[in-house]
Amino acid sequence: MIESGHKKLSVRRQASLLGVNRNRLPKGMRPAKPSDEDLAILRDLDALHTRWPFYGQRKLRLELLARGWDLGRKRLRRLMRHASIEVVAPKRRTSVPNSAHRKYPYLLRGLEINRADQVWCADITYIPMERGSAYLVAVMDWHTRAVLSWRISNTLDTGFCREAFEEAVKVAGCVPEIFNTDQGCQFTSAEWIAAVEGHGIRVSMDGKGRWMDNVFIERLWRSLKCENIYLRSYRNLIELEAGVAEWMHDYNHERIHQALDYQRPWHLYRPASGQQKPKTGLAEAA
Repeated sequence: MIESGHKKLSVRRQASLLGVNRNRLPKGMRPAKPSDEDLAILRDLDALHTRWPFYGQRKLRLELLARGWDLGRKRLRRLMRHASIEVVAPKRRTSVPNSAHRKYPYLLRGLEINRADQVWCADITYIPMERGSAYLVAVMDWHTRAVLSWRISNTLDTGFCREAFEEAVKVAGCVPEIFNTDQGCQFTSAEWIAAVEGHGIRVSMDGKGRWMDNVFIERLWRSLKCENIYLRSYRNLIELEAGVAEWMHDYNHERIHQALDYQRPWHLYRPASGQQKPKTGLAEAA
């Protein structure tokens, strides 16, 4: 059912619509793996985007040129697509959403969020490694900033997001009233919506290009990358998971947060069991 030469849909998009893991496609249809030079550029590109998320292609290219990478806009666009990097800025509506993926309204505007488990949020970020890359999804309680669960995967399938959600429900022992995400294809998929609404949770989605609508988890990614990912050189998913687990435990249980009146997220989320550590694991093997 997948056409490698389709005029309108890439192999990546066709595989996503059909729920197929691209790594299982015939060799000629699999996306080419990034070269060693591409991976090195991606590490710098991810660091630049984390520091200046409002930089577009022109500014990112100039910064990469200053770091010694001679690349054109076409190659930069390809690498940005690979890392799911998109400039944080209002933009024209240049494409029509797939009719099979319903977009939900943003329900948090003007809402007073004053207790744990009232609103949860989730997001996915790109993680560069020494060789290759991975994706990290996290589920966070909005009020306390506590990370309830997370998963690492080497593909962008919806499955590892659903697993993180199901684990968050087990860790919390309850479900939120509202679950907020962006409009990424994983969070608009029928599989994800069915899992969330199956628990009686109201679905909320950020506006297009509105990173401020999910600002707390965006801030989590910046802290994780600047304090851990960019300071270390993880060689594989096993090392990456161990490093992220250590950082997440420190974030939840040891670090005090000024915005929380200098309390620790997990102690505020579960005062009677502040030393509990949420389980986690790899969604897929390398």
